[in-house]
Amino acid sequence: MKILFVGDVFGKPGRQAVQRLVPRLIAREGLDLVIANAENSAAGAGVTPDAAEELLAAEVDLLTSGNHIWSKREIVPYLEKPGSRLLRPANYPGAPGRGRGIASTPDGRRLGVVNLEGRVFMKALDDPFRAAEAEIAALRAEGVTAILVDMHCEATSEKNAMGWFLDGRVSAVLGTHTHVQTADARVLPGGTAFVTDVGMCGPWDSVIGVRKELVLERFLTQRPVGFEPAKRDVWLQGAIVEIDDATGRARSIARVQERLEE
Repeated sequence: MKILFVGDVFGKPGRQAVQRLVPRLIAREGLDLVIANAENSAAGAGVTPDAAEELLAAEVDLLTSGNHIWSKREIVPYLEKPGSRLLRPANYPGAPGRGRGIASTPDGRRLGVVNLEGRVFMKALDDPFRAAEAEIAALRAEGVTAILVDMHCEATSEKNAMGWFLDGRVSAVLGTHTHVQTADARVLPGGTAFVTDVGMCGPWDSVIGVRKELVLERFLTQRPVGFEPAKRDVWLQGAIVEIDDATGRARSIARVQERLEE
């Protein structure tokens, strides 16, 4: 099974990158499934039902999210809708929606996906490590062999810790949230593909997706400044993981960078 996981989709430029580049990557790389983190897909903060449907229509099979999932009120009924293909982090206590899902290939192979949020420099949520164990056990009970974990958090140490914690128990632990792709993609000794952050689908002529002059104004003045998505030099970033169907172990992981032609 060959999986493409793309990082935080940032605003309209990120959605356009997914719409135009994902079908090309599917054809070129022979991909079986595509997973995308959608938590910044609506104007750079949060996700709306329309934004989610736009991504799913672009041959994305399942959507994950993170700390901005609650930014748009209209997403709550969408999360609770039967058959919803948008996940929220599993370790939010008593939250609507669900933190795990299953994506299936046309020939019936299944990929379990677990969405987690870290706690270092973020909210004091339930323990993501214990939540990971519970969600993985539930997927195993359904007979799922291949499992991908989206570890959405600020600290590189917390992402690395989750990779080692789950090594040999899942197919991949892939980090999101910082919007900056890291150079440490590898398969850990137990057979789990890992990268600290897969990067962002959005504009590079920016500060992590936001118009750079607005971010600079905030840093220079320390006054509140509204953020807006940038528009130029748009890239799709992510990782392709190849998984052994029989064992669920990762065979390889490769970082992806594709520029959207202007």
